[in-house]
Amino acid sequence: MVNLRAILKHPEDLYPLVKLKLAARQAEKQIPAEPHWAFCYSMLHKVSRSFALVIQQLDTDLRDAVCIFYLVLRALDTVEDDTSIASEVKVPILKAFHSHIYNSEWHFSCGTKDYKVLMDEFHHVSVAFLELGKGSASYVVAWMVITVLFCSYQEAIENITMRMGEGMAKFICKEVETVDDYDEYCHYVAGLVGLGLSKLFHASGKEDLQYDSISNSMGLFLQDLKYEENSVKSVQCLNDMVTNALTHVEDCLKYMVALRDPAIFRFCAIPQIMAIGTLALCYNNIQVFRGVVKMRRGLTAKVIDRTKSMSDVYGAFYDFSLMLKSKVDDVDPNARKAKDNLEKILKLCRESGALGQRNSYIIQSKPQYNATMV
Repeated sequence: MVNLRAILKHPEDLYPLVKLKLAARQAEKQIPAEPHWAFCYSMLHKVSRSFALVIQQLDTDLRDAVCIFYLVLRALDTVEDDTSIASEVKVPILKAFHSHIYNSEWHFSCGTKDYKVLMDEFHHVSVAFLELGKGSASYVVAWMVITVLFCSYQEAIENITMRMGEGMAKFICKEVETVDDYDEYCHYVAGLVGLGLSKLFHASGKEDLQYDSISNSMGLFLQDLKYEENSVKSVQCLNDMVTNALTHVEDCLKYMVALRDPAIFRFCAIPQIMAIGTLALCYNNIQVFRGVVKMRRGLTAKVIDRTKSMSDVYGAFYDFSLMLKSKVDDVDPNARKAKDNLEKILKLCRESGALGQRNSYIIQSKPQYNATMV
């Protein structure tokens, strides 16, 4: 339920919130009738409602592939996160997970709540995976031509699942002790997601294959921050992690500029704007350790509704970077590095020439609607 106080404070959020609610209902109505696809899309709505909405930007064949890619990696992550599984059992499963997706009878009971359902009924995901790339006769002919040039959806998902499983298995047996360890682990669990999506976009025939380095940055920028509470030092550690994430922004912008397909562009751009917005909220914020810190639903709805072009992306990155810059405390050990990274982002946005082509909905001097109208 939308918070009435938030609507009164930000009445301009009402319209995009209503549109988002209607879009969510429409997405739920579009769940396929086939049992395995119905399970996959229903499960996607349960484990990530926001992703289930963003994925609607894509055409049907690519949407199906990305849905399965997401659920396969969610299942892999569920195995890794389940602390009740002994390492000698967990490691072989992680390493072999890429082969299990071809077995429509395989499942492994672990996890909790919706994730347990996903694992118990994983055979539905496997059946859907095995159908990727199949369609009408004319589509199959076209697909046969495409696969001569491009990696298939199945090959892309298998490859990334194998590499991620190997990486996760490595860190089951090894602690993250250094910055290099942290960067390597993040590559396995987040950077590879970016590489996988690039492979899927390429397999669809709609996009060129992006360089691994910038695809990796697209995934890393979306990586969730992890924290440990320890007063001042914990906030400084948090700030260091945000500062590190900002180094990937330039690659992310390059990646999005190169996208040709409007649907793929929106699918990529919306989460990236959400990521920079979340970083701006989390930076130097002790509340991160005391509860959930995330963008208000109205602002999220605006991002989904209004992200149409690179002008919108540059504008959002510019505004959120300004917001983040205003929170940098000069006494923080990484203050200089944070400011340098932010200045670089602001410069990129200014030099794009796109800032004058949009109206900011992130930083506003006054609301667009009178509160009484609500």
